[in-house]
Amino acid sequence: MEHDIWIYILVTGLVSYLIRVTPLALIRREIRNRLVRSFLYYVPYVTLAVMTFPAIMDSTQTPWAGLAALGAGIFAAWRGRSLFQVAVFCCVTVFALELLLL
Repeated sequence: MEHDIWIYILVTGLVSYLIRVTPLALIRREIRNRLVRSFLYYVPYVTLAVMTFPAIMDSTQTPWAGLAALGAGIFAAWRGRSLFQVAVFCCVTVFALELLLL
């Protein structure tokens, strides 16, 4: 039973390795398709958003404060603020709303 954990770790590592190596092995030349290049350009941003959104909603005491911080962050980013300024703006929004709501 105890040695099963090593099998799980090995399989997980193998699958992770194959996911990373397969595109390198199959695609040897430059990608020229505009649709595929556009898709690959936005993958890091979508991945970051998918990881960040649940954390924004779950880390606050009320979902409304998280939603307001998300809106404030989108607004600040849309206005061209730096990542640090956006983060500070979101934190201040959450702090102020939770102070008022609770």
